[in-house]
Amino acid sequence: MLKIKQDILILIRFSFLVCIATGLLLSSCSYKQNQLLFERKNIIADSVYQKIRANVSNYRLRPQDILQIRNMQESKSLVDLAAGSGVANSQATATQQGETYEVDEDGTIPLTGLGRIKVAGLTRIEARKFIEDLYNKKYLKEALFDVKLLNLKVTVLGEVRSPGNYALTKDNTKLIDILGEAGGLTEKANEQNIQIIRGEEQTPDITAVNLRETTTLHDSRTILANNDVIYVAQNNSAIRAQKVQNFSVIAQPVLLMINTALIIFTLARQ
Repeated sequence: MLKIKQDILILIRFSFLVCIATGLLLSSCSYKQNQLLFERKNIIADSVYQKIRANVSNYRLRPQDILQIRNMQESKSLVDLAAGSGVANSQATATQQGETYEVDEDGTIPLTGLGRIKVAGLTRIEARKFIEDLYNKKYLKEALFDVKLLNLKVTVLGEVRSPGNYALTKDNTKLIDILGEAGGLTEKANEQNIQIIRGEEQTPDITAVNLRETTTLHDSRTILANNDVIYVAQNNSAIRAQKVQNFSVIAQPVLLMINTALIIFTLARQ
């Protein structure tokens, strides 16, 4: 009987130690796995950083980009404007905001009254001026157009209220603007550890941003580019709570085993 009692006590102590060790190990591993993509920090000097950025203002058009073109001078659409030319434009979708066009594989878009014009390689502003010049020569005086890119986007992950993809439609869109669109930070967010990830998956450039610093609002490094990933890390309190939760998940089957051992021990004494 004494030997059984000793064996049961050893089993209980061993199970308890295994429970603690396993829980701490798995909670730590879980956190590290979630953070792995965002651990590498590569803070680029501002002068160099500006050269490699591909934000909306200096993004150069390419095939499959989606353009929205609107005549700002009158209420007429491009189709109405050149209706007398007899040129049909089935590839443009007219809306109250303007017509949308997809850049073809040859880098052109079909504009009513002008035919196909090449826009690939131009920035948004260069494309706008080019279109204005062309319409000035044929239909308008002092043409005024608005050209927007509709397919540029960034991805927001982590501790924001509405994670997901968000369109970049304005020049020089900043981090704070997109975080606002995503509903802001959650109570679990670490506002001192927000990361902008850009580039190849194997060798990404990661910029760490601290929103508690007032200079962040004017930092050119927070201007976003197409396909940027924004990751908002958890704060220390949230990390600790996650570890406790992971520990509880691991501990439950171990506690069940301990309870079973106690029942066996109790029955053995009778």
